[in-house]
Amino acid sequence: MKKILGIDTETTNGLIVDEKLDLSQSLVYDIGWQILDTSGKIFKKRSYVAAEIFLDKDLMSLALFKDKIPQYWEDIKNGKRILATFSRIHRKFKEDCKKYKVKAIFAHNAFFDYRALNNTLRFISGSKYRYFYPYKIELWDTLIMARQIFNRNEDYCEYCLKNNYLTNHKHPQNRMTAEILYRFLKGDENFLESHTGLEDVEIETEILLYCLKNDHGIRKTLFKN
Repeated sequence: MKKILGIDTETTNGLIVDEKLDLSQSLVYDIGWQILDTSGKIFKKRSYVAAEIFLDKDLMSLALFKDKIPQYWEDIKNGKRILATFSRIHRKFKEDCKKYKVKAIFAHNAFFDYRALNNTLRFISGSKYRYFYPYKIELWDTLIMARQIFNRNEDYCEYCLKNNYLTNHKHPQNRMTAEILYRFLKGDENFLESHTGLEDVEIETEILLYCLKNDHGIRKTLFKN
């Protein structure tokens, strides 16, 4: 079975433009990934905190989840996460992709993480290096996959209607956040997403595996890097 890599980031540097939060310039301070095969067997997990961003108080003052900074220091102290330079993190990422022959990378709302990782690499390297992911690797988006799978699921549609998990559009749609999807899958209405890299990868992996199990010709690939 081919190996795939799930990734999630937490970022800072969102800008308010026309009274809306613009995340196009986001920079990564927390990155977690795990490597698995399509049966769900896990081969590797990693959790890093990017030193150049995390140690910059001005940048971190703009982080959406800056209240978690003390938690990060505790996690670094007890070895749960590793504080490292972004270049070291990138090097480990590429080594893992090569060692395990990773064929695809997935994330929930995958373009956000793709852009934020590229932003950070360019910011730190002065654009000497521009692309975080390996060349020509497939990028899968579990948000796109979930829209195809869960919107066909009558139980999920009823679940969203019952709990008012609907968008604010003129014609409301079922919400597809990782938190809500995981609540449905686990039957746990009290579940709260951690909003930390590796922990969020773990729940997004459950979403991916459900989508693969119920795959009826769904579109997985967002694009190739």
